[in-house]
Amino acid sequence: MVAEMLKCSPVPPLAGGPARARGFTLIELMIVVAIIGILAAIAYPSYTRYVREARRADAVAAITRVQLAQERYRANNPTYADDLDKLSLPSISTDGYYDISLPSASATGYVVTATAKSGTSQAADTGCLSMSVTVNGAAATYEPPACWKR
Repeated sequence: MVAEMLKCSPVPPLAGGPARARGFTLIELMIVVAIIGILAAIAYPSYTRYVREARRADAVAAITRVQLAQERYRANNPTYADDLDKLSLPSISTDGYYDISLPSASATGYVVTATAKSGTSQAADTGCLSMSVTVNGAAATYEPPACWKR
């Protein structure tokens, strides 16, 4: 009789309750994916804006090289150079994001322009597609001012 009672009695649960499967549910995973998507949607535009602003340094460096070369050239000639070949400088910036040009030059000044190359990601930098410096004697004007962080 004791043997029959033991067969009929329920098995007590293990310590901590019934066994439960471990892991993540599909809903939990979808919540995590949604949060990552929202964060990426917010962060990516800011990231690309900062990258474009950082790449403006390529234009600033190229224009600065032209300015230094112009002053060396002017020390030995009656006018500033009207062509980058006279300065032995390339018409493309070092990193290749800008085309460099000298639209005008005279005995007292010059204009040097850096224009974002089409087909590069820098062409989306709408406020600063073209950056220029106009030098008249000892004064220099930087356009557009918002693109020049000094």
